[in-house]
Amino acid sequence: MATKKEMLKEEIRHIDISSFDSTPIINSMEKMSFTSRDLARATKIFDMMLAEKDCAIILTLAGSTSAGGCMKLYSDLVKYNMVDAIVSTGASIVDMDFFEALGYKHYVGTPFVDDRVLRKNYIDRIYDTFIDEAQLQECDKAIGKIADSLAPRPYSSREFIWEMGKYLKNGGAKKKESLVQTAYENNVPIFCPAFSDSSAGFGLVLHQQRNPGKHMSIDSVKDFYELTKIKMQSPTSGLLMIGGGVPKNFAQDTVVCAEVLGKEVPMHKYAIQITVADVRDGACSSSTLKEASSWGKVDTTYEQMVYAEATSVLPLLASFAYHSGKWKNRARKNYAKIY
Repeated sequence: MATKKEMLKEEIRHIDISSFDSTPIINSMEKMSFTSRDLARATKIFDMMLAEKDCAIILTLAGSTSAGGCMKLYSDLVKYNMVDAIVSTGASIVDMDFFEALGYKHYVGTPFVDDRVLRKNYIDRIYDTFIDEAQLQECDKAIGKIADSLAPRPYSSREFIWEMGKYLKNGGAKKKESLVQTAYENNVPIFCPAFSDSSAGFGLVLHQQRNPGKHMSIDSVKDFYELTKIKMQSPTSGLLMIGGGVPKNFAQDTVVCAEVLGKEVPMHKYAIQITVADVRDGACSSSTLKEASSWGKVDTTYEQMVYAEATSVLPLLASFAYHSGKWKNRARKNYAKIY
């Protein structure tokens, strides 16, 4: 039987979109069929977002693509000014990105394993990826430490993640260019509407236990209001959605929220969703972008569903955008400064 050290020896390596040029394959896929053509159209739509001067680009993340090798990709989208705001699950930001920024790793594993053996060794599994549970608990403690340093009041997740970025910037980081720190340094706000559904939740519980009656908390309504402010001040907007879930719906709903607040805004002009979800169960994670149009959220002129597992197609889309170079002519939106 393999030891814990033997099971946690091969690190996941995150893909570098600048190291290869996907332009020829995307251009070829445009003349193909099925998912290839869908991906090529989605890629060209993302390139259109980057070319439109006043377009606010919102990236939404759900699922485990960060742990699966796309962590640097997301950080590079921020670094190269291809994303202006992010809406994510807490796991992608805390358990995966912040976790690695603290110096911990994700490891190449296998789904063909006795999970009782993993549990005995304190190893967590994300399909074919392994994580050291003891290290995750250290991540929880770091979140609790940051919370302990803050004034006792309600915070949006955006405010708290900004504090996480500051913590990394001021000496907490053992790995450079994490998404959390890169977003902090480039004034790109990150929202996690269900922030406590992650290691952040455990850390904040520790904080509240240590500080009964005088602790900070997360205000998800404030999140919604703050993200809607971005939509209200943007002449046009585009969504790049990886997976579905709360981040997808949260970003789309800013159009409706703005109307509730008395400001009429245009629907999201551009929208791409990369997902493996089925539409037949009626869940919002799998609703098509055309369906979202019926709610007044997304225009249907430049929308594209791509039914594929994201780690297999997103690097091609992002590499095309990087080598296309439209990002070089974009002015940074600096949305983190509007609050």
